[in-house]
Amino acid sequence: MAEHPRFGPAGIPLAFDVLKRPIEAVPEYLHSEELDAFEYQAVRWGPKPQMKKENAEKLGTNAKEYDVRLSVHGSYFINFCGDALTVEASKRRLISCIIAADWMGAHEVVFHPGFYSKKSHGEDLQSCVKVMNEVVEFMKSSGIANVSLSPETSGRVFQLGSLDETLTLCEKVELTKPTIDWSHIYARERGKLKTIDDFRHVINQIERRLGTESVKELHCHYARVEFGRAGERRHHTMDETEYGPDFEPLAMLIAELGLNPVILSESPLLDIDSQKMQDIVFREIGKRNKP
Repeated sequence: MAEHPRFGPAGIPLAFDVLKRPIEAVPEYLHSEELDAFEYQAVRWGPKPQMKKENAEKLGTNAKEYDVRLSVHGSYFINFCGDALTVEASKRRLISCIIAADWMGAHEVVFHPGFYSKKSHGEDLQSCVKVMNEVVEFMKSSGIANVSLSPETSGRVFQLGSLDETLTLCEKVELTKPTIDWSHIYARERGKLKTIDDFRHVINQIERRLGTESVKELHCHYARVEFGRAGERRHHTMDETEYGPDFEPLAMLIAELGLNPVILSESPLLDIDSQKMQDIVFREIGKRNKP
């Protein structure tokens, strides 16, 4: 069990010089920034891990040494709602990310399950369930037991990934846990996440369907986001307050309920905004702990 909320970037920190330092050094760098989570971006990977095993293991060793919790964002090129060839290629891409996540000791592989086809949304959902179960069978047969598949709530209306669909996948497939992208929920629902009770409604749905433990350490993404008719357009920084959702209500709810989420920043200012979110949450926790 996590002892406190964790924060970090979904990607390489802004000032980290990848030309001078290997990515395995990111945990030490984040530790120096007082951050303790990192989501490695494998978003353009193909059917084989595009990272050497020894480098992945070194990243994992350094993450343990500097107390940085790892996750992996899987390939963007996954579509379990497509034709047979697309689905098979998508499975291979996801499995390559799972293998590397296991090497590095990452806890989740985050991914978007697919794009709606000409079939019904219900049929597309069942296709995703079927393929994800096949991936889980691979994981079991390979002895991969400490990595969770983590379907992410989608910010675009043409992608499978509403909150309900994401929770359904987690109900029907073993070794899964949701990644709750608050920005995507906000964009997909055209700005409905505004008050603390709006956030509470999401948390309550997750708890009701997946159990109390599922909300204690939610794996989350956050950034302010611009949206249009089709949903998400682009992410913005914490200081661009004309865009939502506001982070303060979520921080208040985390403090009120005593939650210990992992919150990854997808802002253009990855680690800088991670620090700002961390400050806001710990300030709210401090208010509640005052005698």
